[in-house]
Amino acid sequence: MNALWQIVTLILRGQSKALLRGFALSVTVLAMGAALLGLSGWFITAASVAGLAGTGALFNVFVPSSMVRFLAMGRTAARYGERVLTHDATLRALSDLRVSLLRGLLAQPWRALERLRANAVLNRVTAEVDALDGVLLRLVLPGAAGVLVVTGAGGVLAWLVHPWVGLWVAGMWLLCPTLIFVLGQRLARKPARRQEAALQAARSRMVDMVAAREDLAVYGQLSTAQRRVDDAFRREATARRALDAVERRMGFGLDMIGTLVVGGALAIGATLAEAGTLSASQVALGALAALALGEAVAPVRRALAEVGRMTQAARRVAPSLTTVRAVPSAVAPEGVLMLDAVTSGRFAPVTVRVAPGETVALTGPSGRGKSTLLYMAAGVLVPAEGRVSLGSQAPDAEVIWRQSVVMVPQRHALIAGTVRDNLAMAGPSPDEAMQAALDSVALYDVIAAKGGLDARLGFRGAGLSGGEARRLVLARALLAQPRVLLLDEPTEGLDRETARHVMAGLRAALPDAAFLIAAHRAEDIAQADCVIGLQGRAATGLKS
Repeated sequence: MNALWQIVTLILRGQSKALLRGFALSVTVLAMGAALLGLSGWFITAASVAGLAGTGALFNVFVPSSMVRFLAMGRTAARYGERVLTHDATLRALSDLRVSLLRGLLAQPWRALERLRANAVLNRVTAEVDALDGVLLRLVLPGAAGVLVVTGAGGVLAWLVHPWVGLWVAGMWLLCPTLIFVLGQRLARKPARRQEAALQAARSRMVDMVAAREDLAVYGQLSTAQRRVDDAFRREATARRALDAVERRMGFGLDMIGTLVVGGALAIGATLAEAGTLSASQVALGALAALALGEAVAPVRRALAEVGRMTQAARRVAPSLTTVRAVPSAVAPEGVLMLDAVTSGRFAPVTVRVAPGETVALTGPSGRGKSTLLYMAAGVLVPAEGRVSLGSQAPDAEVIWRQSVVMVPQRHALIAGTVRDNLAMAGPSPDEAMQAALDSVALYDVIAAKGGLDARLGFRGAGLSGGEARRLVLARALLAQPRVLLLDEPTEGLDRETARHVMAGLRAALPDAAFLIAAHRAEDIAQADCVIGLQGRAATGLKS
C-alpha cells in the first residue's frame, strides 16, 4: 500500500485546494443526509405523540419542516458542488500523473527504452492511470469523509439522545466496515490482479491484431490471433465474476452490519425509553440517524472491487515516477569523441577519433556496421570490447551524455501536430531559432509555403515528403546545439544540390561540433575531413 499512498500524496499535493473544498462538501453531504433522516424521524414521531396526547394544536411544525426542506435542498446543492470539484481536480491530477509517468519512462536508460513496444507502453500507461482514477473519488475522500461524519454523528447523538446510543452507532459503524474492508480487499486482491492482467493482455493483443491484420490474413494466422484475443477476454470475464462474487458477499456483510447497528440503536433507545430516560422521538432520532449513516460506509463496497487494481497499478507506476531526475548541474562533456578499439559481431576492432569541428565519414557496403558504430557513439549500444568516451566522460552518465550527443537515425521520428511542435521536441526555442534551423537545411521556403511553423502535420509527419521529413528532423537536431552530431545517411532521398546545401548548412550552424556520419553518397563524403571504410572485418582510414 506504500506505493498507493505515494500516488495519493502526489495527487493531493498538486490539487490540494480543490480537493479540500470537495472534501468539505462531501462531509456536508453526509452530515446533511444523516441530519435529514434523523430530524424527519424525530419530527414525525414527536408530532404523532403530540397528537395522541391532545397537544397537537400547540406543536410547532413550521421550524422542523423548514429545516427538513433546507437540509434536502442543501444536500442536493452540496452533492452537485462536491462532484464538480472533486471530479475536475481528479482529472487534472491524472493528467499531470500521465505526464510525470511518461517523463519517467523517457528518463530510463536507452537499452530499457529500446525494449519497449509502443502499443504495449501506451496501453499500460492508459490502463494504469485509469485504474488510479478512483483512488480519491472512491477510496480516500469517501473514506476520510465517512470517518469524520460517523465520529461527529456519534458525538451529536451522545448529546441529543444518550451517550450509549452515540457510542454504539459510532463504534459499530467505524469498526465493522473497517474489518469488512480489510477482509474483502484480501479476498479481492487475486481476482483483481488477474482481471487487470487479462484486460491489458486483451487490449494489447487487439491492437496488435488490428495493426497487423493484413499480414496475419496473408499467412493464415488471423483466426489464431482472434482466438488469443478471445482467450484474454474470457480470462478477464472469469476474474471479473470472481471479483463480483467477493463484492456481493462483502455487500451482504455491510447490509447485515447496517441492520445490526440500527437494531441495536433501537433496542438501546427502547430500553432507555422504558426506563423513562428517553422520549419516543429521541429513540426515533437515534435509530434513523444510524440508518442514514449507512451512506457514509457505502463506498466500502465499491472500493473493494477496485482497490486491488489500484494497488497493482500504483506499484507499477511509482518506480517510473521516481526515475524522473533533475538534470545534473555538472557541465556537459566536451572534447574529442573517441571510439577506442570498439568491436561487435559485425566487425573487427575499430578506432574512430572525431575532434571538435571535424567531420568523419564511415563508409562501406550495407551491413558492415556503420549504424552500429553510431549507436555505440550515442550510448545506445555497448561495444563487446573497447571503450567510448567524449573527453573524460563515458556514456554511462546518460543524462549528461544526452546534453552533448544527438543522433539522427535513418528512420525519422515526427509526431502529429504543427511544425513548431515537432521542432520543440529538441527543447524550447524562439521562432527565430526555429526558422534559422529550417533555413540551414534548405527547408524554410517549403515550410513557409505550407503555412509556416503553425502548419499542421499528420500522423508520423504526414504532409511532408520523405526528404522534407528528414530535413525537418535534421533541423530539430540543430536546435539541440549538440557538441557531437551523429548522422546516419543524412541526405538520403535528396537531390545532389539540396544534399550539398544541407551538409554545408549543418556545418555552418554547428561550426565547433564533431560530426560522425554513416555515408555512402558522394555529397556526404565530400564534407568529411576523414573517411573510414568498413570492409568485412577490417577497417581502413584515410584523410580526404
